[in-house]
Amino acid sequence: MDSSPLSQPDPEAAPIVDPRLEPTPDYGTVGQGSDIAGGDSNRKRSALGRSRFVGPVLAVGAGVILAVLVANLGSAGAGRSRSAGVLSRSNASPNSRPIHSQGNSAPLDRLQPQKQAEALLELAVGRSGDAVDQISSRVDRWQGKLNWNPQIATLTTAALNSNDMRVRESGIEVELAAYGLAKNSASLEYLLTTAASSDHAQKIWALWALGLMGNRGVETARVIQVLTTHLKDSDEDSRHWAVAGLALVGSTETVTALLQVMHNDPAPAVREAAACALAQSGMYTSEQRRAIIPQLLAYTNDPSLDAQTHAWAFQALGDITHQRLPNDSTVWRNWYESAKNN
Repeated sequence: MDSSPLSQPDPEAAPIVDPRLEPTPDYGTVGQGSDIAGGDSNRKRSALGRSRFVGPVLAVGAGVILAVLVANLGSAGAGRSRSAGVLSRSNASPNSRPIHSQGNSAPLDRLQPQKQAEALLELAVGRSGDAVDQISSRVDRWQGKLNWNPQIATLTTAALNSNDMRVRESGIEVELAAYGLAKNSASLEYLLTTAASSDHAQKIWALWALGLMGNRGVETARVIQVLTTHLKDSDEDSRHWAVAGLALVGSTETVTALLQVMHNDPAPAVREAAACALAQSGMYTSEQRRAIIPQLLAYTNDPSLDAQTHAWAFQALGDITHQRLPNDSTVWRNWYESAKNN
């Protein structure tokens, strides 16, 4: 954890509002009609309240830079997905020269930090070369030099959608740097103050950003305690974004809290967000997700839960196991017992 006083948020600066923290489609398509039967369609939905953070969209904004980066970073990623390269090669000049190769980062160093971050994050999403390692080695130097813009927003969204946990971590690192949040106690205090703000947009952003900080090891236990406290807030949105923050932390102790939310929260949208976080979103490993299968099985026919929550439990089981079985508790239990014994 960076304990330096550099890059502390400026309390006099314009407030940060991430436009992605807006209503999005609901998790899955289970149940009749809508995921939230009888719910208020005008309520905000957490960006984590669907099967992925937001639909993964890669923006091609680096042009020639990305084309030559792919060509030279790609040798370290042979056999892996090259989606960023495929998107970018059509923009490459035939006379383009490599700006980076293994052991020679000088050409990349000549780019402004903003362009470095954008190019490398798009390559990381495409799993090209050593882009993830490049981000890890450079991100501290980007502090105070990145701006939050649509390109960074799109790329961090795509990174958080990745099936590769290291790419998700890269998205978190770049997002924190673009927010101007150093990984230290000063930034944490700023977020804690903002999370208590009467400004609703700022509050839910802070709940989200606290999850980012906790995932990176900045007083993680304290972050979990604060986010868990916000699960008791009276307004639905705050509880919703506290769920999102806990999912980003991704520690095993947050799983119990989200299972309780899925079972007990009075708002369908919040229960839905918890189900999605446990199934696919956030920063949980496949091992952590599979460990909750018995609890989800119990939820599928828990008489204290409504039919919609039963359906989300089945949806989560399918997402975690990649099995496509009918929404029948007996069928799922039989499959699970058989899978355990094989």
